[in-house]
Amino acid sequence: MAHDGSAGGRPLAAYREYLCLLARIQLDSCLRGKLDPSDVAQEALLKAHQAIAAQTFRWQSDAAMAAWLRTILANTLTDTVRRFAAGARDVYRERSLEESSARLAAWLAADQPPPDERLLRQERLLRLAAALARLPDDQRTALEMLHLQGHCVDAIANQMGRSATAVAGLLRRGMKKLRQVLASES
Repeated sequence: MAHDGSAGGRPLAAYREYLCLLARIQLDSCLRGKLDPSDVAQEALLKAHQAIAAQTFRWQSDAAMAAWLRTILANTLTDTVRRFAAGARDVYRERSLEESSARLAAWLAADQPPPDERLLRQERLLRLAAALARLPDDQRTALEMLHLQGHCVDAIANQMGRSATAVAGLLRRGMKKLRQVLASES
């Protein structure tokens, strides 16, 4: 992928796992079987690359790049879900899309900390997303559902088709592995 722009910054590829993580969190679970969060993230990166090539975006900071990419991801996710839902009217899917859109709007409108804190937070988020991507799928899914989506263990167990005890084991092993991965990258 291309570099973020003529002024510097990270390559767009450095944001891939971060965007995948955000897409997994925002994509309703009933749609995940039909839409791959990785594909949505890749489409967002393609749009960003095209905007950079057309010089409609100019790199200012890593925090500004991340915010811009989140906006592209939110728009891409909304467009993708709408295209998917256009074939057949499904009230549950439409309600899920409305809820996802509301979550995205709240997420994008959240109060922003000072620039130095945003940069540090952004760096941590990129590291966390890359570390989560290195976990086995079931451990990553359980951790994301608990810590990033706010589900309780019973709800995770229900969605994953496992017992609460099995999910607790996944969470324990996942946190242990995540700590190891993050420690090895320090």
